[in-house]
Amino acid sequence: MTLRVIAGKAKGRKLKSVPGDTTRPVTDRVKEALFNILAGDVINSHWWDLFAGTGAIGIEALSRGASFVRFTDSNRAPIETIKFNVAQCRFLEQSEIRRGDAFTLLSGQPDAQFAYIYIAPPQYQEMWIKALELVDENINWLSEDGWAIAQIDPKEYKSLSLENLEEFEQRKYGSTLLVFFERKN
Repeated sequence: MTLRVIAGKAKGRKLKSVPGDTTRPVTDRVKEALFNILAGDVINSHWWDLFAGTGAIGIEALSRGASFVRFTDSNRAPIETIKFNVAQCRFLEQSEIRRGDAFTLLSGQPDAQFAYIYIAPPQYQEMWIKALELVDENINWLSEDGWAIAQIDPKEYKSLSLENLEEFEQRKYGSTLLVFFERKN
């Protein structure tokens, strides 16, 4: 599967994949659907691509007008791949690329607020649940009207009871389920 940017300033740019099979790149169909849902809200938004892998989601957000993306991953290969892809698409100035454990980072004192926290961790380990619980505990990672979005296999889905976040939407595309959470009113 060729990874590419599908719209915006970097449209058509090819992205390098992470060597090996530690990441699962998002399909164009899912990316297109996600950004159709978000539409104009992407403009000038801040993102945290939490288990960034290739950086494809964050780069797509930047290409479509987001003003800043923090990319994090715990392994060296994805971090090197993200650096290459971000530079290739000329988004270094709007990016912060950090190597670190997602759970440790989320447990820390929020040093920024994000309109979107995109959570697409390795599958079948309930890591998406742990990540959402940490966002819920440290709700100030999310801006007032911010969303946490989990990308999981539909088989992994469980209804979560969270204190500060509530699920408001799900969209299924083949073997990918996007689950949307926002702050409770």
